[in-house]
Amino acid sequence: MQVSSNIQQDKAVLTLNGRFDFNSHRDFRNGYDELLKTNAIKALELNLNGVDYLDSSALGMLLLLKERAAAANISLELTNCHGMVKQVLDVANFGKIFNIS
Repeated sequence: MQVSSNIQQDKAVLTLNGRFDFNSHRDFRNGYDELLKTNAIKALELNLNGVDYLDSSALGMLLLLKERAAAANISLELTNCHGMVKQVLDVANFGKIFNIS
C-alpha cells in the first residue's frame, strides 16, 4: 500500500492506495505518526479512495489510529469510502465510531 500526506493549515489528509492489510501496518503507522505529533494539526482526513481491499487487521489499525488521534485532540474522518471498503466498514458498524463519507 502507498501512503501519502498533505497538510493544509490545521488539517492533514492521509491518502491510502492499494491493499490495506496486515502487511501495510508499518507504512500506515509511519504515515500518521508525524502528523499526530504536529501541534498545528486539529483534523485528520483519511482518504480511502484508492483502497481496493481491507481486512480485519486494517480495521484494528483504524481503531488504533482513532485512539491515538483522540489522545492528541485531533478529529478523524474517513473519506471517499466506496465499494467493498464501504461494505466492510458498514458490516463492522464503523459508522458508529467514525465520521465516514
